[in-house]
Amino acid sequence: MLEKKKLHRNHTRREFIERASALAGLMSVGISPWSCKKNSDKNSINKRKRNKVKINQIDLTFEPEPLIRPFGFKGGYLSELWQTAALMGSDSGKIFVGLGTQSVLWSDAHVFASNSESEGNELMLAITKRALEIVEDTSFTDPISLIDEIIDEVYDYGKQVTKNPNLRKTFVLNALVAFDNAAWLLYADENGISTFDRLIPDIYKPALSYRHTQLASIPLITYGVPIDEVKEAAHQGYSFMKIKIGQPGTQDEMLEKDKARIEAIHKAIGHIETPNTADGKIPYYFDANGRYEKKETLLKLLDYLMKIGVFDRIAILEEPFPEDYDEEVHDLGLRIAADESAHTDEDAKRRIQMGYKAIALKPIAKTLSMSLKIAKVAYENNIPCFCADLTVNPILVDWNKNVAARLHPIPELGIGVLETNGHQNYKNWNNLVKYHPCAGASWMDVKNGNFYLNDDFYKKSGGIFLPSQHYYDLIEKKKS
Repeated sequence: MLEKKKLHRNHTRREFIERASALAGLMSVGISPWSCKKNSDKNSINKRKRNKVKINQIDLTFEPEPLIRPFGFKGGYLSELWQTAALMGSDSGKIFVGLGTQSVLWSDAHVFASNSESEGNELMLAITKRALEIVEDTSFTDPISLIDEIIDEVYDYGKQVTKNPNLRKTFVLNALVAFDNAAWLLYADENGISTFDRLIPDIYKPALSYRHTQLASIPLITYGVPIDEVKEAAHQGYSFMKIKIGQPGTQDEMLEKDKARIEAIHKAIGHIETPNTADGKIPYYFDANGRYEKKETLLKLLDYLMKIGVFDRIAILEEPFPEDYDEEVHDLGLRIAADESAHTDEDAKRRIQMGYKAIALKPIAKTLSMSLKIAKVAYENNIPCFCADLTVNPILVDWNKNVAARLHPIPELGIGVLETNGHQNYKNWNNLVKYHPCAGASWMDVKNGNFYLNDDFYKKSGGIFLPSQHYYDLIEKKKS
C-alpha cells in the first residue's frame, strides 16, 4: 500500500503555513499572487528568452471522492475517483500545487480489471510520485520539454510497477496531470505570466485562437443513468448528449443492450427542440470506449440506428474500436473521433490517416503539455477538436474550459462544446465547488445548457492561476 505521506520535506512546517497563508490572503481579496510580480506578460515566453526553473521542493497527496452511484463505461464500474495534489517548488521560494483526477478504468481497462479499485489507484499514484522524484533538484525551461525529457523513464517505471508490458500510455499521462499542472504554474510565475493566453507558446496559438462567448455543456449518460434523468437534462436546455455505449457482456449481448438503450433514449428526447442547432434537434454523441471489436458488429448497430431514425442525428462517434484494431473508418459515413487511442501527437497523426475526423482533447487527462501538441497536429490537418471530461473536479473543469474556449467549433454544431459531468456523479460536488478559488463566478454555472464566458473569465483564466487553500491544506495535513 502506498503511504499517504510527503515525498520530501525540504521546507519546514512553519514556512509552508506562512506561504499558504499568504496565498490565502491574496485569494480572499481576489488578487492573483502573480499580479504582485514586476514582470509583465509582455515579457513572457513569447517575447523573450525563457527563464530556467530549478525544482527544489516536491510533495504529493490525494483525496478519494465517492460517486453518487456506480459509474459505468468500458464494460466496468467505478465507485470513487482519487483527486491528486502535487506540490512543486523552486529555489526562488515559490510553491505551487497542481491537481489531477485519476481514472484507472478510462486510462487502462486491463489494469483496472487486474486489481482492486484502490490498488489500481495506488499504482497510478506511484507513477506520479516517481515522476516528481525524477525531477527533484533539476531544472527545466518549459513544461512541454520537461514532460518530453521524463516520459520514457516514467513509462518504463509504469510498466514495471503495474507488471504490464503493454501498459497504455494514457495511464501514465493521466498520472502526470497534477505534475504537469504544477509545472505550468511554476513556469508561469518564473516568467511573469498571469493569463492563459500568454501561457500558450506561440507555436500552438493558431490551434487555440478562437474566443467563444459560450460553450455547450455536454452531460454524460452512462449505463446506469435513468431515462427520466436524461429527459430532465434535455428539458433543462442541455442540447448535446454524450451517451456511453459498449455495455458489459459478449459482443452480441453488448450490441442488443446498446440498441435498446439508444432507442429508449431517442424515444425520450428525440422530439425535444433546442435553439443551439440549425435544425432545432438534439444531436447525439456516442462513446464506445473501444468496445466494438470488429467493424461488422458496429455496422450492425449503425444499420439499426438508421432504421429507427437515429443515424442522421449522430454528430460524433468516439473510439468505436480497440486501439490495436488497425481499421480505417473513412467509409462509416460519420465523424469518428479519437480519444484514448490518441495518446500522443504521433498517435493523433496516425488516427487522422485512418479517417478519424475529430479528436477529443483532454488536458485534464493527458496533460496540458501533450494536449497542446495534439491540438497543433489536428489544426494543421483541418481536424476539429473538442474538450472531453474525465469526471474531474471543478478546478480541473476550468483548466479544460480554458482550452475549449479557444478551440474552433465543430462545423456541424457551430458552437464550442465542453463535456463536464462531475455535477452528475460526485457525491460531494457542492463541497468540491467551494474549493474553487473563484467559487460563485457566473462562468462556472451552466444556464440553459451552456457556459457563458465573459471578460471576467478570460481575465482570470477561469481561476486556474489562483491557489485553492483546500489542496494546500491537504498536503500540509498529510505531513503532520
